[in-house]
Amino acid sequence: MAGGRVSDLSASEALHSTPARRYLAPDPIPDEVLWAILDTAIRGPSGGNAQRWGWVVVTDQQIKDQVAGWYRENWEAAYGRRRADILAAPPGSKGLSPRGFLGAEHLAHNLEKAPVWVLPVLRHAANATDPRVGASIYGAVQQLCLAARVHGIGTSLTTLYQGHEDELRALLGLPEDALTMALIPMGYPERGRWAQPKRRPVEEVVHWNRWGAVRAREGGR
Repeated sequence: MAGGRVSDLSASEALHSTPARRYLAPDPIPDEVLWAILDTAIRGPSGGNAQRWGWVVVTDQQIKDQVAGWYRENWEAAYGRRRADILAAPPGSKGLSPRGFLGAEHLAHNLEKAPVWVLPVLRHAANATDPRVGASIYGAVQQLCLAARVHGIGTSLTTLYQGHEDELRALLGLPEDALTMALIPMGYPERGRWAQPKRRPVEEVVHWNRWGAVRAREGGR
């Protein structure tokens, strides 16, 4: 897929097989592929169709090196000291699995090597207190990830650079009212496979009319 050929995935196949891909090759993504992915992203939902967004594509190595340093600081504070405990967790434990931890750790140590980053930016959100502010952009972010999947490009969505928003705003030259909503490293997968992410059974997490009212799924998969 390194040539950018679009796969023959059905919509359902793409929706069921777009896990976070954290082992990314440094190979460049062709411009025409990147434009196609971004053009798909902006077709996603926007609150009131206001489109108060921007999409910052980062390929500059100096910017990536700076942000990756902040990211690793946060990774060590949040997960690094728990490494031994997470890797020793028995199968079936809740939270980050040992395999998932190793993938996330690899990304933390190699974030700046991903050929492209995309940072979705929301205007008039810098001082937002509404926890639902992301509703105006996260649907479009998921479309970006799905479009990348169709082109054979891996993505993951992270916010582990947080705590450096003012510095990041200055580094990227963002308007004062803008807030970055995520960092999405993109690249052709270096290892691993496209697989359906493991989730709790849908019957356990769907509630009918009132919380706690669950029911069996007829003809379930």
